[in-house]
Amino acid sequence: MASLAGSSPVHAAPIVQAPALLSAHAQPISSRDRVYTADQTSNTVSVIDPSTNRVLGTKALGQPRLDQVLGPLDRSQVNVHGLGFSPNGRLLDVISITSGAAQLVRTADNRLARATSYVGRAPHEGFVSRDGRTLWVAVRGESHVSVLSVRTGRLLARIPTADGPSKVVFSPGGRLAYVNHVRASEVTVIRVRDRRVIHRIRGVAPRSSDEAISPDGRELWLGHPFDGKTSVVDARRFRTMAVLSTGPRTNHPNFVSKPDGLYAYVTVGGLNQTLVYRRGGAHPRLVKRIHNSGTAPHGIWPSPDNSRIYIALQKSDGVDVIDTATDTIIATLHVGQDPQALVYVAGAVPHGDGRSGLGRQGLHHRVQTFDVPIRGAVGAATVTVRAGDGLDLLDFAARGLPPRGDFTAYGVRADGSAAPLRQIKADGSGGVDEALVFTDFFGTYRRVALLPRSAQTPAQTVRAWVLAVRGWLCRLDGQHLP
Repeated sequence: MASLAGSSPVHAAPIVQAPALLSAHAQPISSRDRVYTADQTSNTVSVIDPSTNRVLGTKALGQPRLDQVLGPLDRSQVNVHGLGFSPNGRLLDVISITSGAAQLVRTADNRLARATSYVGRAPHEGFVSRDGRTLWVAVRGESHVSVLSVRTGRLLARIPTADGPSKVVFSPGGRLAYVNHVRASEVTVIRVRDRRVIHRIRGVAPRSSDEAISPDGRELWLGHPFDGKTSVVDARRFRTMAVLSTGPRTNHPNFVSKPDGLYAYVTVGGLNQTLVYRRGGAHPRLVKRIHNSGTAPHGIWPSPDNSRIYIALQKSDGVDVIDTATDTIIATLHVGQDPQALVYVAGAVPHGDGRSGLGRQGLHHRVQTFDVPIRGAVGAATVTVRAGDGLDLLDFAARGLPPRGDFTAYGVRADGSAAPLRQIKADGSGGVDEALVFTDFFGTYRRVALLPRSAQTPAQTVRAWVLAVRGWLCRLDGQHLP
């Protein structure tokens, strides 16, 4: 297996990476720090200077999704999704789901640290151990955690887990690793020293996609996007303390310390909100709902001094910057397409401007989210449209539809005529997580409509219904349709 490490040493002067309990020695935001997002559609990593809130560029790890998937040659990474980093901030690890890749990028110059390692089917998230020597990757499709040598990239171990391991986080001292699962209701606890499973924490909600451990090591919070829950786990006593109803598409949690107490922030993609809880063991208290500036908040990470928290807006291709003293948005940045994970890395660029190796792939593309009217059915649906080269990408999502219901999505032209785009089927709970279409949307259509699927849906029936709701469309557009 190819080497992952670069020429930069893994061990260096310690840098505080995780948000610490508030103190006089907290590291302020610096121009040497970086915020990164993993951009799944443009297959890039966006690089942000948090001291100026400027997007410096993107690191391209693959071609834009359409070119990569439909092209004749598989040349690079597909579905860039997960992020982690080394304790000294010198290496960023990037996980690509579809191509099964784990890569390390040197944060100083944004170059790959040697070649790529392939860890199995559908890896999701990875993180470097506290001693900086190993990269642990949760491989969802093969139900194990791959442990790689950071220095050589060699596979050191495959640790069997429950079905669908999704992420690995380490206790503050690095003694334990906690693994959540997207298809099992448990947290696997692994002793890092000998890589042995020592406990399985039961009682968490099912289908956890992301997790985070508090800086004091006491609590583990798990997000459950398909069930709208957040589990709160006692990470020291290995027991579930609470399961909170947080809302549809609950995504990532993270932690902030304030002068008046300890808080957890949870992104809820289906509500376009970030929830703020005051931590209280088995009784956390919801104290604030932050309405995000865009759609589908996803990855989240605070600065080490706890003064800011950064949130990836998955379906708006943006990042909200939040002042934690007031819990208000102070800036929104435009990043690569479809940002998923987000991390803040302190001291990532010890020298220079950190712009080497960056380009503009995935930036400055038009993106727009529409509400989608649904004929004859309850529920809510949206479509995010991303401009592409030649063809645009449409990403449908819905909730509250009839379970297992069949629908047809139609593109609506300016004259009220419509054309079918694709068939969409709701899952058992009436949701649609993602349904993709590639078409020339911006050059052809004005809106999208969703109709229950029938044996025959005559074109005149579609047109009549679309014209019947044109007033609704006009209110959205602020103008009259022809």
